[in-house]
This record gives sequence, C-alpha cells and structure tokens, in this order.
Amino acid sequence: MDSDLPKVMHPAFGKPLVEWVVDAVVGAGAGRVILVVGHQQEVVREHFAARSEVEFVAQSPQLGTGHAVDQARPLLQGVDRSAPLLVLCGDGPLLTTATVQRLLDAHQNAHASATLATSVIPDASGYGRIWRNTRGEFEAIVEQKDCTPEQLKIREVNPSYYCFASGDLFDCLARVDNRNAAGEYYITDVFTLLKAAGKVVHVVDAVPADEVLSVNTPAQLQEVSDILKARRAAGSAQGAHRNQEATP
Repeated sequence: MDSDLPKVMHPAFGKPLVEWVVDAVVGAGAGRVILVVGHQQEVVREHFAARSEVEFVAQSPQLGTGHAVDQARPLLQGVDRSAPLLVLCGDGPLLTTATVQRLLDAHQNAHASATLATSVIPDASGYGRIWRNTRGEFEAIVEQKDCTPEQLKIREVNPSYYCFASGDLFDCLARVDNRNAAGEYYITDVFTLLKAAGKVVHVVDAVPADEVLSVNTPAQLQEVSDILKARRAAGSAQGAHRNQEATP
C-alpha cells in the first residue's frame, strides 16, 4: 500500500476498511467484535477506543490466519461451545450486513459446526479455490499457492466469510499444522479437519461477486471507494423515490 499505516486503516469512502466490516457485523447483531491486531496496532486501538463492543488481541509473531484466530481463544473462554462465531477479514469493506445475516442464518439452519460462504467470480486469481468431489460435495479450500493447474481453473472461491461453532473451531485450531507452501497455520484447514471428524460443514454460495474484492493495492482501494460511493448514491436515490411515492 506504499504506506506505514496499517492496511485495514486506510480510508475507503470516508471510513477505514476495517470499520466497514465492524459496522456490517454489528448491524447483523454481533454483540462482541474482537480485532486481531499487529503492526501499528496502536492506530487501530485508538480509532475504536470509544466503541465498547470492540475488543483487541495482538498477534505476534504473525504465523498465518489460523494462528491469528487462535489468539482470541483467551477472550472467549467460557463462551457456549455452540455459540456462532464469525471469522472475517478486516480488508474487505464491501461486505454487507445482509450477507452476514445470510451466513448466520445458513449456519444455524444447517446446525453446522462450520459454514463457509463462497462466491463464483469471473477472475479467481489470488483467491483460495473451493475443491469439490465428483458429486459436487465440498472437500477442501485450497490456497492459490497450493493449487494444482486443474484447481487453478476453479472459479468458485473463498472470500473468507466464515461462521463456526466456537467450541469446534478452537478444538480444531489446536490440531492445525503448517505443512504447506507458505509454512503458515491456515484457518481454512479447520474445515477439512471438521469434515474428517464427521462434523457438519455447510457451504453456501451467499456472497455476491460485487462484495468479494479485498484491498491489497492503492488501485484496489480506489476501486472499492468508488463502489461504496455508488452504493451510497443508489441508496439515497431509492430513499428519495420512496419518499416521493409516500407524498400525497
């Protein structure tokens, strides 16, 4: 991002990237939001200091997404093992409350240990692929670095929108290893472990393609800012239209 500012604190249409995500989950009813912070964490902590629903945990060293989520384990001791726990990335500001609600509803309706919301997009470059068997059933999430040439052709991707039964999540995180191309502990391996244990792993194509883009470059930051601005304008136009219809 050509900046010392933490990536998730770069502003998109007036708000830091991560604040869009926080607002989306709070809008869906989340009572606690735990932000895993690292580099320049004081900037994130200061920004959210006035929001009582936001808590923090530091990840150091940074050993992958599974390791990041596991840092929240002490804060969630005593939580009901079946309680739904959303796991999301802080650099995806296009996430909407409606999509979060669809993910939660699908998870609860399926009585799942883990639910993964997927999306089918034209260009899957950079995303983990959803690997299904010949019957169309979920087998695993394969990170791009670990994909075979055939798997790289898959367009159903993992936008990193997850919901877990908290107890099953932390049980599996203790068993995740780092035998992969990046040498990291992947949160995505939890789905494979749960499936192997006979737990219900639910996969739902619930993410519109226009919500998938995350931010890794200044150009992508501008792109999501433009999308958020267009959404706001469309919402304002719809609101004005409804007001006109209601005027006698």
